[in-house]
Amino acid sequence: MITYGSDGVKMPAIKKRETTAWIKAVAACHGRRVGEIGYMFVNDEKILDVNREYLGHDFYTDIITFDYDEDDIISGDIVISLDTVRSNAELFGRNYEEELHRVIIHGILHLCGIDDKGPGEREIMEAEENRALDMLASGRKKA
Repeated sequence: MITYGSDGVKMPAIKKRETTAWIKAVAACHGRRVGEIGYMFVNDEKILDVNREYLGHDFYTDIITFDYDEDDIISGDIVISLDTVRSNAELFGRNYEEELHRVIIHGILHLCGIDDKGPGEREIMEAEENRALDMLASGRKKA
């Protein structure tokens, strides 16, 4: 089950059923099934608090993923700062909705075992994000 909530920000206008189906399809491409995933959309101050409290990091970020996977079932809590998503969309010249979906699936890809911190890993993550975004776009064209 995938749940979506917000704390301190207005819930983003995502199509929950479509997004959930997309997340499950992306996970399946990586040989995984979806267990319990909770998304929480927050502001920059809240994600900074979470980053400090749970990770000991004193900086803003767009996403924090807490991994509770067991075997091939992905589960976790994913915290996303809509403030940082918005500023990153501007910075990278993307529209807000695309950047939001990129970050939403970024957390799922982490749960599927894809990292982005080591040498060459960022490029792999970006390629997988782009592949997932293409899946979302082609699914919308069929509907």
